[in-house]
Amino acid sequence: MTVPTATYRIQFRNGMTFDRASSLVPYLKRLGISHLYASPIFTATSGSPHGYDVTNANEIDPDIGGREGFDHMVRALKSAGLGLILDIVPNHMAASLENPWWHDVVENGENSRYARHFDIDWSRRLTLPFLGDTFENVLAAGDIAVKPDPNTGKPALAYYETFYPLSPQTYEGREAEILAITDKVGIAALHERQPYRLISWRDARRDLSYRRFFEITGLAGIRVEDKAVFDDAHRLILELVHSGAVDGLRVDHVDGLADPKAYLERLRQEAGSACHITVEKILGEGEQIPADWPISGTTGYEFIAALSDALVDNSGVAAMRKAYDAFIGRPVEMSAELRNAKLLMADNNFAGEFARLLQLAAEIARLEGNELPSSQEDMKAALRELLAAFPVYRTYGTTAGLPAEGTSLLETILEKIRTGSTAPRPQALDFLARILKGDVSPAAAGEASTFRTRFQQLTGPLMAKSVEDTLFFRHAAVLALNEVGAEPLPRTFSLDRFHAEMTERRNRQPDALSATTTHDTKRGEDARARLYALTEAPDRWAASVARWQAMNGKALTTLETGPAPEPAVEWMIYQSLAGVWPTDLAIDDEGGLKALEDRFLPYLEKALREAKLRTNWGDGDEAYEKAVLNYARHLLSPGNQDFLADFTKTLHPFVEAGLVNSLTQTIVKLTAPGVPDIYQGAEGLDFSLVDPDNRREPDFSHLETQLMERGPRLSSSSEASWQSGSLKQHVIASLLRLRQEAPSLFREGDYLPLQANGGRSVNLLAFARADFDDAVIVITPRLVLGALHRDVAARSEQWVETEVNLPPRLANRRYLDLCSGKTYDARDRIGIARVFVDHPFAILVAS
Repeated sequence: MTVPTATYRIQFRNGMTFDRASSLVPYLKRLGISHLYASPIFTATSGSPHGYDVTNANEIDPDIGGREGFDHMVRALKSAGLGLILDIVPNHMAASLENPWWHDVVENGENSRYARHFDIDWSRRLTLPFLGDTFENVLAAGDIAVKPDPNTGKPALAYYETFYPLSPQTYEGREAEILAITDKVGIAALHERQPYRLISWRDARRDLSYRRFFEITGLAGIRVEDKAVFDDAHRLILELVHSGAVDGLRVDHVDGLADPKAYLERLRQEAGSACHITVEKILGEGEQIPADWPISGTTGYEFIAALSDALVDNSGVAAMRKAYDAFIGRPVEMSAELRNAKLLMADNNFAGEFARLLQLAAEIARLEGNELPSSQEDMKAALRELLAAFPVYRTYGTTAGLPAEGTSLLETILEKIRTGSTAPRPQALDFLARILKGDVSPAAAGEASTFRTRFQQLTGPLMAKSVEDTLFFRHAAVLALNEVGAEPLPRTFSLDRFHAEMTERRNRQPDALSATTTHDTKRGEDARARLYALTEAPDRWAASVARWQAMNGKALTTLETGPAPEPAVEWMIYQSLAGVWPTDLAIDDEGGLKALEDRFLPYLEKALREAKLRTNWGDGDEAYEKAVLNYARHLLSPGNQDFLADFTKTLHPFVEAGLVNSLTQTIVKLTAPGVPDIYQGAEGLDFSLVDPDNRREPDFSHLETQLMERGPRLSSSSEASWQSGSLKQHVIASLLRLRQEAPSLFREGDYLPLQANGGRSVNLLAFARADFDDAVIVITPRLVLGALHRDVAARSEQWVETEVNLPPRLANRRYLDLCSGKTYDARDRIGIARVFVDHPFAILVAS
């Protein structure tokens, strides 16, 4: 199998083309990357900023260079000895008339060749939820007419610039007559004869006839479980793999598929054993990737969660939560908040999917010759509790029922529900459990299988929207922990947990990607690293927020619905601003403050709407949003110098500690088990916010120049090199060269936690990778807020009594410091004061 030593994610579109990517190949080569990792490159909707809304999976998007540009990029990569990994999207395509398959389905309905390619309920007309109001109201307003489609000349229902094709059966031989229809009664009658219904976008959550991606109606699920659909959707993908142009595939949202294991088995069979395959999969607390999936592992969100164990002060987390509760004026019980968010999603955002499951349950009872064991309300209550109690994205049941691990998980969930204070009627819960397990009569087996699949395809989106896109925006006690893949409920953070996770990672998925920033993370890795440091001084942070609240009180607006912003949002604003603040931004730099405001306000608007408390995407409270955004404008106003001076002075030690955390997480990512994945620009400093801010193109010219200016060795680490990101970039380049020189050490080598002792042992993270005679020892600082001296003499004194113990296989050997070039003879321990002389970290390679 082709296993990368390191990947580099590039976001195509928004100015990034294949030709531009080709020009970056020399830089990526110099940095030490083995594989370029491309965002989706297949033709997507016009102006798509990300490419996940694919309209043609068998065409490379002309907007970014088409097949010619792609081939040119591949040649540039291959000539430099670099490989290519593609991000593919098997779960969904764009529900857009630009999509030829979807257009054919809209036009021909169930008679379309592609009618079964999409996951559509053909027991009724296809719903198209793209109107601004109901069809009746839109028609009454005169916004729908019969016109010829400007692309085909065929009759269509025209809604502004969109032309919905008419079924040929409703106009063939009568084109002129149909085009002459102008009265509303005639248009309504014509609409009724189509295989589709035009409805309001607001009705999609209740009345949708196709499976969508999460709650995005513009993305329709496709049925790759059907071999014909798989073949049609993967023709070009597999051609590129078989030709040698593509070395690996990243599978987007694998949990959305009807049968992920079966899909991955088919993909592996078709792509071949040499293809490196990873999947986007969120792992819950204690969850592992199924051992029988023929893949290299995940795309690495769980690695981000593991890093928090190493960089968070456990006692400080509890103190921060307590301070947050006091600031907002009430205690926050996260388990109750999670339950409420899930029920909100089930009752509202996914009301249609929920209703479909209830319909299937009733049909199963009928097929078994029985009535439902409980009332419809009881069944609804039982289903709500099942969804709310589900602790992971999904189980992996098939037509045969649940596998053993799925059954065990279900039993645990059922016991929790039965003994809880909101337990539904047992008959209803037991009936649903029986369906999920496949314990039904043969007559109902087919419907039970459908129920199981639909249930599993709902629990994932429900979890994601409840946690990542609701709860994480509602409560920001410790904002660094509100990250994709993180556990929303309070837990213990410790080095022991980190080491255990890395050991498990080495054993289970050594070829998985290890990410610290992606296009979907809530903030950039360096912003998160800085915010970790807040847990080291919770009282200081809480006092500062209270002081800033008082200083900016005049900017607060009182509305009928309450203060804007309310305390929870104020806390979130200050913490978000602390994470995103550039290291070089001066408080009198009006242009810099305006540039930050231009990025911060869209983030804040998104955060308010995702929280779904006082405003949301569908029914926004304009007055509330305006008041909160004005508050943020006031904070960043050049005239608000007293606050800005206080804020930056308070932030300074957290900035310093954050840079240390950043370097620690970078070194760990490049040496711990897994394939390090570098997101575009994050080899420098990445203080980005949630998308679309994190999808901005980095300053590649600056990064290239900065890398060229560095020598092969790091003689010292100046303040400027920390704050510019050049130190981080240099360390990355040095470690990536080492990974290329010793690939088996990092892929197959053991992971050995190392014990520190002495006065500052709690401030060290140390481990080794060892494989036969090869070994590397990694020693990095942690929890160093205000305690890591830049001065060499002071730093040496600081660590004078602290050592790292070496096990026999590492002892009595000579080591080369990768960055400084110095050599050290080590017996059974390493003195930290000695190896931290030039820079406060050590990467020691056995010689």
